[in-house]
Amino acid sequence: MSTVSTVEPKKKAKKASSPGATVLFDAPGPRARQRARIFSVIALLLVLALFALAAKKLNDSGQFEYDKWGPLFDPSNSDFTVVWERIGTGLKNTLTAAGLAIVLSLVIGVIIGVLRISAGKYARMPLIAIIELLRGLPVILAIYLTSRIAEAAGLDLSGLPGGELLWFLVIGLTAYNSVIIAEIVRAGVASLPRGQNEAALSLGLTRGQSLRMILLPQAIRVMLPALISQLVVILKDTSLIAILGGYLELMRTSGILIQNLRNPIQMYLVTAIIFILFNYGLTKLAEYIQRRLSRTGGPQKPIAVVGAPL
Repeated sequence: MSTVSTVEPKKKAKKASSPGATVLFDAPGPRARQRARIFSVIALLLVLALFALAAKKLNDSGQFEYDKWGPLFDPSNSDFTVVWERIGTGLKNTLTAAGLAIVLSLVIGVIIGVLRISAGKYARMPLIAIIELLRGLPVILAIYLTSRIAEAAGLDLSGLPGGELLWFLVIGLTAYNSVIIAEIVRAGVASLPRGQNEAALSLGLTRGQSLRMILLPQAIRVMLPALISQLVVILKDTSLIAILGGYLELMRTSGILIQNLRNPIQMYLVTAIIFILFNYGLTKLAEYIQRRLSRTGGPQKPIAVVGAPL
């Protein structure tokens, strides 16, 4: 006969009411909080003083004059329409190059990553050599070498949509970023528990089927933040086509407008805001996809192996 214990369960320890308490540090006392507030106010005043000094210097040099801001922000300005048409064209060219490079880098990078994982010891050696070679190149050098190698080999890319400069940029970006994405894929699959692959092989799946059906779908959630970071890098690196000139992407277009309007601070500020907005959009898209994957994935069910107890 079981007896019911009359001992009341111990009450949970009260959480520290003071803010700032962590596992490693105690909550700051009244004097420490007062010092922190004082230092915060001093730091804020210093930052405001620096901003005021910078604003004064900019005002003294005429950076707040209408002639420098009007073409960008005043629709009644005679140059407003032309300026934003040029910016729109440059942005379109930037997004075109980035979009092509992103798609090609993802496709080729995943293929290289899967081949490196599934290939044998000796078959992996050429892949590793290519990955290390391209990963060690600066992106700007990859773009330059693409143009020189194509010219030396007699390849005429001018007949392709967008012209040869677009494809020099796309090929150079793809060559570099595809091997980075391949390493992200390899690291994502390697981060999964080994039991996932062993269970798949015990069910009779081949290595390729295990990668395609079990490992890669799970690794996508692990890889997604790193992949999106790399896509942001691709978008920003489109400006490196400046080494060849001629392709009017956003940065090149901004430079031409600056030569006519004489407002480098204002124009590059607008260009920076455009890049920040698009990169922020990519980040938010990644967060949305990650939430969707987490919501639809649910808890992982154990894989039943015939003859093994569950």
